Amino acid sequence: MDDKVIQEAVMRELDWDPKVDAAHIGVSVKNGAVTLTGHVSSYSEKLAAVKAAERVYGVKAVADEIKVRLPTSDVRDDTDIAEEIARELQWNTLVPDTVHAEVRNGIVTLRGDVEWAYQREEAERAVRDLTGVTGVTNLITVKPRVKAADIEQRIKEAIERAASLDARQIRVTTTNGTVHLQGHVHSLFEKKVAEEAAKAAPGIVKVENEIVVTP
Repeated sequence: MDDKVIQEAVMRELDWDPKVDAAHIGVSVKNGAVTLTGHVSSYSEKLAAVKAAERVYGVKAVADEIKVRLPTSDVRDDTDIAEEIARELQWNTLVPDTVHAEVRNGIVTLRGDVEWAYQREEAERAVRDLTGVTGVTNLITVKPRVKAADIEQRIKEAIERAASLDARQIRVTTTNGTVHLQGHVHSLFEKKVAEEAAKAAPGIVKVENEIVVTP
């Protein structure tokens, strides 16, 4: 697809998404790779803008260079943010008590050990939309109790069950808890679906998504 067509489509998608104020977001495209620039008023809006761009047909990759500029009313002391995060993690039954957070200048750093990749993702999800948060660095380590051979087979089965994917075009291999996805799909959305299916398997430490998007 022509880069100009993709650029216009991404801009329309940003305008369409109610979670995004596209007024201060710039979009450039080169060979199907989209770069988002400008600023937004929250970290959750920044994530929403990236997801909106990823949904557009023809987009092969998204580079996020958007800055978060909090409104004066949303600026909070790091201690206040940390205390709220501690409460959120304590009450979230999907996040084990081995996870803890540090906050500096509004940027949250998550640390600790978990058994499942979804627990790592859930910890980040629990804190990223809180008022005052300007970024999240997820350093949580996944330490599985499942054999590599079992992991690989379960991921293959999960991808085969995904209605939006042609499993014949995707190859799955595992090395020390890291999953390598290779092959071809028709959209960035399908690439993300394959990655999420892999992350849901027990024992996954990391997913290396090397799938190529060929619209």
